[in-house]
Amino acid sequence: MDVLVDLDARGLIHQTTDRAALAKRLDSGPVTVYCGFDPTAPSLHIGNLMGLLTLRRLQMAGHCPIALAGGATGMIGDPSGRSTERTLLDDDALAHNLEGIVPQLRQFLDFDDGPCAARLLDNRAWTVGVGVLDFLRDVGKHVTIPQMIGKESVRNRLADGDGLSYTEFSYMLLQAYDYLWLAENVECELQVGGSDQWGNIVLGIDLIRRRLGRGAHALTWPLLARSDGTKYGKTAGGGTLWLSPEAMSPYRFYQSWIGVDDADVGKLLSQLTFLDLSEAREIAQAHESDPGRRDGQRRLAVEITRIVHGPEAAAAAQGASDVLFGTGTSPRAASATALAFVAEEVPSGPLHSLDASVVDVLVDAELASSRSEARRALAEGSVYINGERTSRDDRIVGAQDLLHGRYVLLRRGKKRWHVAIAP
Repeated sequence: MDVLVDLDARGLIHQTTDRAALAKRLDSGPVTVYCGFDPTAPSLHIGNLMGLLTLRRLQMAGHCPIALAGGATGMIGDPSGRSTERTLLDDDALAHNLEGIVPQLRQFLDFDDGPCAARLLDNRAWTVGVGVLDFLRDVGKHVTIPQMIGKESVRNRLADGDGLSYTEFSYMLLQAYDYLWLAENVECELQVGGSDQWGNIVLGIDLIRRRLGRGAHALTWPLLARSDGTKYGKTAGGGTLWLSPEAMSPYRFYQSWIGVDDADVGKLLSQLTFLDLSEAREIAQAHESDPGRRDGQRRLAVEITRIVHGPEAAAAAQGASDVLFGTGTSPRAASATALAFVAEEVPSGPLHSLDASVVDVLVDAELASSRSEARRALAEGSVYINGERTSRDDRIVGAQDLLHGRYVLLRRGKKRWHVAIAP
């Protein structure tokens, strides 16, 4: 399928410059395309994933992507979509954040030698040496105040009454300068971004026209939002959906997609996975016929986690979810990696000795406050060892209970878990 048609069918086109001209240019041969990622945190987040996947889709269609790390623009911060000014980053914080996001940028694109090899650039390389007077003459001269005030991000901040500092006001000039530099030095012809970037991108196109006397293209996608209009950048608990496993474990990342609204499953399968559209639609239709099974959410969670964290982590996260939420899979069938994920998500501690009484093990795991309480729990039938109910207070926890030679999964009731780990 033609890449532009595919993006449109997936709901990934919000606006473009001249659609026919862009389609003709994409059809005529490889196009260099870029998307910017400011290092405002040590990890990218789910909002950045749209850009990474779009670059990858374009690369798979034969085009040449540039992942632009905003070492310069990150020092200011994009005011788009914000009601307050960002905290300015110092050099150390910026370097730390870049160290975190650069490996993430590399994992989504193919940087091997070839006609469509991706490039990773940092806009600080061509910005840091530019003097303020040169910048004002070469860039500011070509941009009018009405143009800048007309941008939605500026209008919104001025309308809210909080105002906008000159520092943030200048962000769009820096982004426009990036596009100009890339057009002049690496023949970049297309910038892509979220819908909130449209004004900044168009400003760059106008600067290219004025300075270089040639055209350029823009494509934006809709911001990732739920069916009720709220952004998908946060978990149900309010935490950011980070792409780094250090910032958010693969299990928690996986689990965040299990809870998406039924109405959003089809859209997310199309926009955030590399499934063929026909398969994504089949999964969504099957899900609609029996949403209670949550098969659509599980497939979505597996696919996105595989893209972000790799197939092994996705399988382990799915296995950990099956263990904790009782989908009929015995803990004995779970992989060692899945059990390690479980141990990170629920209380865990050392199994001090083998061949210990289950009563002592329950007290040691703080699933019972005393031996008598442990015996009552056993008598009530609320104690499980590796998913199997046990009621005998003379039960011994021994080597035969070790999963993968290391783990014993204890549960009291439906939700109280503990992983005992043998040395």
